[in-house]
Amino acid sequence: MRPASGAGYESKRPAPAQRKFVSEAVEATIRRMKRAIGDPELAWMFENCFPNTLDTTVRTGTLGGKPDTFVITGDIDAMWLRDSTAQVWPYLPLAKDDRKLKTMIAGLVNRQARCVLIDPYANAFNFGPTGSPWAKDRTKMKPELHERKWEIDSLCYAVRLAHGYWKATGDASCFDAEWQAAARLIVKTFREQQRLKDRGPYTFQRVTAVASDSLNHEGYGNPTRPCGLIHSGFRPSDDACEFPFLIPANLFAVKSLEQLRDIWLAEMPDKTFARDCQSLAAEVSEAAHAYGRAKKAKFGEVWAYEADGFGNQLFMDDAGVPSLIALPYLGCAELDDPVYRATRAMVLSDANPYFYSGKAGEGLGSPHAGLDMIWPMGIITRALTSADPREIGTALATLKATHAGTGFIHESFHKDDAAKFTRTWFAWANTLFGELMLMVESRHPQLLKG
Repeated sequence: MRPASGAGYESKRPAPAQRKFVSEAVEATIRRMKRAIGDPELAWMFENCFPNTLDTTVRTGTLGGKPDTFVITGDIDAMWLRDSTAQVWPYLPLAKDDRKLKTMIAGLVNRQARCVLIDPYANAFNFGPTGSPWAKDRTKMKPELHERKWEIDSLCYAVRLAHGYWKATGDASCFDAEWQAAARLIVKTFREQQRLKDRGPYTFQRVTAVASDSLNHEGYGNPTRPCGLIHSGFRPSDDACEFPFLIPANLFAVKSLEQLRDIWLAEMPDKTFARDCQSLAAEVSEAAHAYGRAKKAKFGEVWAYEADGFGNQLFMDDAGVPSLIALPYLGCAELDDPVYRATRAMVLSDANPYFYSGKAGEGLGSPHAGLDMIWPMGIITRALTSADPREIGTALATLKATHAGTGFIHESFHKDDAAKFTRTWFAWANTLFGELMLMVESRHPQLLKG
């Protein structure tokens, strides 16, 4: 039997010999947090969740003489650019003082650059050229790809990780010729998907009964009026966009382009690419403000979730990040920005068709998991973007009450019955819960005293 985490709570971590990766800095953080968290159940959940990515999803090695790290999402044996970045993100502050952890994250930066060079339009990759259950999708599949759904945020997350690693460690050694080529391809892909001159090279269709798993109109998606915004085939939930201008993803792209600019200005002798990044960021930002906002009764000026450039807009939010509510978390808005505050009020109300309230709790959902299913990720990002201790405390209480006795965070649970949940092994959600708890310790430690 594994050691108990607290009174009546047995650790759900793998036995030490079965853990995929061990970081002394992470283990020290777990010990510290267990002392700081007065509620034994929350302490147990933190111990289970915070190291879940390292315990169960990380594969390390070397490739081409450089560190190489492959991070699966959990219950799917493939690496998403989005998920893998989010899964290691809370460990970045620890990397500077933990050489092993630093090397592991550098390996993921390297691996993601290789993935982008294989195909910038793919969202998920295999460890090698092993093929995919989606090999018959009507798109340019390759054996290295698990799935080829074009999502703006996939490339944004690769930039977020590289920039975050650089800022946390001061190490620019990852920015070699291969990484630079990937960065240039990211910007090239963003420009292609502005579709200012033509529809670009990407199409996607899947033979399926699930409409949101395919794109209509010969695989290009619904029509748009090109305006400077970047088209996205799919949302971060991997569901098809209704209107191809996904606003939170475009705002994320602006941030990513600014981060690439900053890396180039600080670390590269040629500043031309930095100017290109800044120029494109300005184009996308201007278009987002022109086509991605509107005035709504009772709320004022808000961000739309999606738009098409013709004046049609979709007002909702999806718990998958990037989301509207998560904009400050990604550095795309200030907490006190009036448009963000109005948008937040809208998406956390019955004006949002995917905001649910029931016997088990309330929170953002997603079309991806079906109606009436609340996503803990939405609860967590709501707390991460709140300065209100009461709101954060409510989020912690809901997360504690809805893990269904498992000690882990799930993809979704039914608004009236937390025992009805999806995905028992979802490392992103687990690690994000750990990130929330660390934020609470830093900013609102009184909430942990129990």
